[in-house]
Amino acid sequence: MIKKFLVLICAAGLLLSGCGAEKTSEPIEVSQEKFFATIEDDAGRKIILPSKPTRIVVTSASFLEPLNAVGGMIVGRPDSKNKMPDWAKNIPSVGAVYQIDVERLLSYAPDLVIVNKGMNEKLLPVLEENKIPALVVELKTYDDVKRGLKTFSMISGDVAAGEKIIADMDAEIKSIVDKVPKKNLRVAILHSTAQGLSVQLDGSIAGSIAKMFGWENVASGMTPLEKNPDAAPYSMETLAEQNPEIIFVTSMGDLDEIKSNMTKSIESNDAWQAIGAIKNNRLYFLPQDLFLLSPGLHYPDAVKTMAELIYPDKF
Repeated sequence: MIKKFLVLICAAGLLLSGCGAEKTSEPIEVSQEKFFATIEDDAGRKIILPSKPTRIVVTSASFLEPLNAVGGMIVGRPDSKNKMPDWAKNIPSVGAVYQIDVERLLSYAPDLVIVNKGMNEKLLPVLEENKIPALVVELKTYDDVKRGLKTFSMISGDVAAGEKIIADMDAEIKSIVDKVPKKNLRVAILHSTAQGLSVQLDGSIAGSIAKMFGWENVASGMTPLEKNPDAAPYSMETLAEQNPEIIFVTSMGDLDEIKSNMTKSIESNDAWQAIGAIKNNRLYFLPQDLFLLSPGLHYPDAVKTMAELIYPDKF
């Protein structure tokens, strides 16, 4: 009878303390709000998206194709003479890329704005004031584009689509690079505008592609311009000292006019004639649609274009 009584006491005690066993505690359930996605943008900001964005405004035409490719829902885009796919021409405009019309942008009631890094961050305070999430994105180098695709995939909820596009581009670019002889070429990349010339560094589109081939950008290490970290001041004296074997020219403006002006400059200045690239007729103008703004999903085309200019027999 005494044993039975003790068993009953122990059984009751198990409910309270475990009767000789270690104490255990149930995990406390904490109510947590679930979000669609948390993304760190290219400005190092952490952005929480409470739900899948279905009304996206972009401030760069370069964002259109990669965002659309992974299923992003775009309701506003900037005007652009380049990088405007046919399907995007009927999407309402938010004005010029350098001067976004804020009132028009807000009138589209976006639930996300994707802002071009280095150009449109001034929009962030007014978007924050209107409680509109904004992501700062940079699409310049190929690594930027791949990172951007991953971000856009998280926005659309179709991560697999972004991964497939990246894998396909990686494979295509590798096949192009593998065809090019492993030779260290010394290249210079000049950027020509109506304001004059500058020198492109490794972080530029053309600079990053030259690096893929293992070519030496003679401007590497030069002090960048204050307002453009991917370019350095142009100097004829410095260019002559660097003596590149190849000169690529990227441009903004009327390409025929730029070619004409550069030809006149070369013919009228003997310093040009001492440079190996000019003596051997190895000055190449790169197409604006691939090298002025980010080529985005067309990065393999940009890589192939540069390779074909130097090694046409390999393609």
